[in-house]
Amino acid sequence: AAPSGPPVYVDLAYLPGSWSARTVDEEFFRRVRSLCYVISGDDHLKEGVLRVLLDALLAAKHQWGTDIQVTLIPTFDSLVMHEWYQETHDRQQELGITVLGSNSTVAMQDETFPACKVEF
Repeated sequence: AAPSGPPVYVDLAYLPGSWSARTVDEEFFRRVRSLCYVISGDDHLKEGVLRVLLDALLAAKHQWGTDIQVTLIPTFDSLVMHEWYQETHDRQQELGITVLGSNSTVAMQDETFPACKVEF
């Protein structure tokens, strides 16, 4: 375990994917407080720990004791994410957590992909 200390505040934090996603727990969210968390990596490994990761954010955010608004930005579509969003929507609102979704697409060269714009 890492020594305790004050939390670190950042504007944007990318949550790790694949096997490293298992290292993101409630303690991570207590220590790394971000205005925006990006959940990237549409893979089966992350899908298996996604609910635990999302619940850890809720538990830690409850303990922040401040009115920091948090935006959660998933870069992939997931049934687990949809279920979590529906089941915890009231709690998200209480804690000031917004899940950003977008139906926008960007076309570059011969490729089209979903996108969203985040402004600070």
